[in-house]
Amino acid sequence: MARILILLPQNDFDPTEVAVPWSCWTKAGIDVAFATENGMMASCDIVTLTGNGLPGYARSLAARPDVRQLYAAMSGSVAFRKPMSWTSVNISAFSAVHFPGGHAPGMKTYLESGEVQRIARRAFDANTPVSAICHGVVALARTRRPDGNSILFGRKTTALTQRMERISIALTRRKLGFHYRTYPQTVESEVRAALAIAKDFKSGPFIPRFATERHPDRGFVVEDGQYLSARWPGDAWTLATRMRDLLLHST
Repeated sequence: MARILILLPQNDFDPTEVAVPWSCWTKAGIDVAFATENGMMASCDIVTLTGNGLPGYARSLAARPDVRQLYAAMSGSVAFRKPMSWTSVNISAFSAVHFPGGHAPGMKTYLESGEVQRIARRAFDANTPVSAICHGVVALARTRRPDGNSILFGRKTTALTQRMERISIALTRRKLGFHYRTYPQTVESEVRAALAIAKDFKSGPFIPRFATERHPDRGFVVEDGQYLSARWPGDAWTLATRMRDLLLHST
């Protein structure tokens, strides 16, 4: 049986970028495990989950009702409630690794963690399938090979685009401050700087479409060998189904 590891910060991850893959993969009979910094159950960004605190014109940033249901189901699962710690992860025990995103302050420990980077480096060294979405791509961009280059150097990728990030910040800054601004530098600019050439970053359609379980093809995903990347929660179903198919077709 295929087994996927989802790496999580202790708090503030995006609920869609975790609950959607979990649902897709468990329905396909894939075993899903979780790992957090200290081995205790994680919690998502509650503002994005519930929409509470979001101004009316920014409600589109909140998780959709079906995702809230998936998150509730995932939160009750044994695997989610009893994660392993980052330090105990043995990459050889997993068929794939997923790096979700999120933007709230709790993400910084995850995005700056040497342990998360260790896991990413070993996954790429072993040619283990890896998926990353939104800020999760930053964790990979910051992971260095022995030659000093990022593990994404020479690969094609996408991530949260500068346009998407700036829109979310502009819509929420007055009421939520910098809740949607993780770092002064945008995700796209940091990821681009880690790549071999600028055109290896793929922005996708200017007007994004929100993929669903019934229409997983609506999202945008970049595939480069065993590495799959996506931009935002609207791409989560697309990313999850691509990884599912990659694993099931390889077994």
